[in-house]
Amino acid sequence: MRPSEGSKLRVVFGADHGGFYLKKEMTARLKGNYEILDIGAVSFEPDDDYPDFVVPVAETVVSGRAQRGIIICGSGVGACIVANKIPGIRAAICHDMYSAHQGVEHDDMNVLCLGARVIGTELATELVIAFLEARFSGEERHRRRFEKTLAIEKQALSGGGGKKEGV
Repeated sequence: MRPSEGSKLRVVFGADHGGFYLKKEMTARLKGNYEILDIGAVSFEPDDDYPDFVVPVAETVVSGRAQRGIIICGSGVGACIVANKIPGIRAAICHDMYSAHQGVEHDDMNVLCLGARVIGTELATELVIAFLEARFSGEERHRRRFEKTLAIEKQALSGGGGKKEGV
């Protein structure tokens, strides 16, 4: 779901203690150009757990209350694993510019995962903007692959486990 012409892209952010300070900086930098929904953490809690922030971000994106999601933890790995357990989420860790925009353009990625202990603030800002400004290309080959991905997800949800017969 894209925002209507003239409205701002709605982006939901979430982070555990590992990504708390980077999330705080990212939301401050982006708030003028995007509509920001911050689901937490609202304070630094060294014992919090990333799944407690990942799931609400993912659910907000899947429901359409936000068009994109950004999750920040220490490495990005755990957040990405959890996010991809939610049907309808296409999350990836991106610590380079190409992947941040290409993931949207080719694969319709809707959640960006970042590792605050892996990248700095300036690179994170560039990655987030590349992700948010990218659009799915809609090219036939990308639509075809996207449809195959959705079929795998649907099969897994129905108990098929993503395996094709005879494999």
